[in-house]
Amino acid sequence: MRVLVTGATGYIGGRLVPRLLAAGHEVTCLARHPEKLDDLPWRDRVSVAEGDVLDATRLKEVAAGCDAGFYLVHSMAAGKEFAAIDQQAAANFRDAAADAGMLRVVYLGGLGPEQEDLSPHLASRHRVGATLASGSTPVTELRAAVIIGSGSLSFEMLRYLTEVLPVMTTPRWVRTRCQPIAVEDILDLLVTAASDTSAESRIVEVGGPDVLTYQEMMQIYAEEAGLRRRLILPVPLLTPRLSSLWVGLVTPLPTRVARPLVESLRHEVIVGDTPGAGAIPYHPISYRRAVRNALAALPAGTETRWSDAESSPAHPVPGDPRWSGGTLFEDQRLIPTDALPHHMYWACTRIGGDVGYYGMNWAWKLRGFADRLVGGVGLRRGRRHPEQLRV
Repeated sequence: MRVLVTGATGYIGGRLVPRLLAAGHEVTCLARHPEKLDDLPWRDRVSVAEGDVLDATRLKEVAAGCDAGFYLVHSMAAGKEFAAIDQQAAANFRDAAADAGMLRVVYLGGLGPEQEDLSPHLASRHRVGATLASGSTPVTELRAAVIIGSGSLSFEMLRYLTEVLPVMTTPRWVRTRCQPIAVEDILDLLVTAASDTSAESRIVEVGGPDVLTYQEMMQIYAEEAGLRRRLILPVPLLTPRLSSLWVGLVTPLPTRVARPLVESLRHEVIVGDTPGAGAIPYHPISYRRAVRNALAALPAGTETRWSDAESSPAHPVPGDPRWSGGTLFEDQRLIPTDALPHHMYWACTRIGGDVGYYGMNWAWKLRGFADRLVGGVGLRRGRRHPEQLRV
């Protein structure tokens, strides 16, 4: 089966593609910045098309001939307009799937109750699912809560909060219950959903076997990471805005990404008895096992990270002139040395990793701290490996 994957440069998409290939599918990846896929081991086994889900014409061209499509994109980092952008993108994909005669669209949405006071983030995720399902192509919408895996946004937030803060004053959402699921289980579910032969659209809520509060999840992480038990003191007065600033200060998440997530954490996200329950059989692993697997994957370098999906503000965006993108300037300097070439290269690839910076490292740390104070990512933007460098 030929499948179209949007969001292949993101965390889930980048891990899904090799599993689709292993299942015997022919894969086409739609990417705004195809160069992000160049260093991935499966790059030569897929077709890559440059394009954007907001470009309806280009999307229909790429979707032509595909039997199924994965919708794995969102506009959460786009600011206040993310919901409107999400809706337009979903409508474009719905129409492209219909024109291509796709047999199935698979969408990974967010688990959350159907109620009027949903956070803007969760409400947008639900509306995207409804928009996709409003077309002629049947849609399987998998709704998941916290996804645990090395490099995932949720795991990075838990990891940094727990490791950096042995004592923390926390907002009320740390006592909210959720049903985390391992990334391995999500990927298995996505691959299975592509072969769903039902003629109807359906929503399938998925989660792991454990229902936990975020506080319990952090304590379990501390146990698995060999840390002392964390002292967590709830502070009920922290607003979502203050909470997102706090998360942005301590973790690699930029404040603009943290805020919609934090706002959604006020809801309990637990799998319910929905019409789609049991539609896709699976046997999820425990949260503790998922954390253990994620920790085991960290030293060897992760396949993908949540930060891979976020575009730099310097990159061209849809609607820019064809000549946009800027002029490339090169600065070349020559310093004679007796060191061997591979030793010099190794010294360069470690810059900014665990060894920091060779000159005025304290100033770089101060600059990163100042950046986090105003909601930036500081020096913590994710690396796939502590010593290897992707250029």
